[in-house]
Amino acid sequence: MWVRDDGQRFAACGIGAEGPESAWRGAFAAVAIALLPVTHAPLAGEHDCTREMSNRTLHGKPPLVIAHRGASGYLPEHTLAAYTLAVEQGADYIEPDLVATRDGHLVARHEPLLDETTDVASHPEFAQRRTTRVMDGRSYTGFFASDFTLAELKQLRAVQPNPARSREHDGKYPIPTFEEVLDLARELSERHRRPVGVYPETKHPAWHRALGLPL
Repeated sequence: MWVRDDGQRFAACGIGAEGPESAWRGAFAAVAIALLPVTHAPLAGEHDCTREMSNRTLHGKPPLVIAHRGASGYLPEHTLAAYTLAVEQGADYIEPDLVATRDGHLVARHEPLLDETTDVASHPEFAQRRTTRVMDGRSYTGFFASDFTLAELKQLRAVQPNPARSREHDGKYPIPTFEEVLDLARELSERHRRPVGVYPETKHPAWHRALGLPL
């Protein structure tokens, strides 16, 4: 995560920051979004930089913590478990990246390609789905979410794409739909007795539109 302290500058806060080029890429949908400064969620045992930066926002209030991909340093990204853990660690918002299935459902994946974040390659029944597509001017070969129905995607399980992180939770969690993410946010708000918002990012919207799957 990154801290937007004056609307122009970005500063890393905590470990595992991903940079503004990924955090701000794509089109953001307006679902319970507050355009306020954001910062990386403090992890268990990690230095809590939000206290230091609480006086650096424009309005003088503590920054909002937005969990990009959930607590992806601990659990496979964009799973309900990762979002839940992020909120338990103090996140105010969870940020799902959204792509479309062949039958028009929105699901939480960082990219339309499923190869690095799911176990799709271990499913021989889907081997023929591997294909090459041009997406936003670049050629990619792999398994695309847009070639699977929601029912088919629900047969897959999320895996940790970062080789430097633990793989012990690979294969445990399904791919959530956007509706499931919204339901989770409502549930977590009630459980923790505080608002938990959703800060969605649509991925490659022009490419999806060309497929007849507008986001």
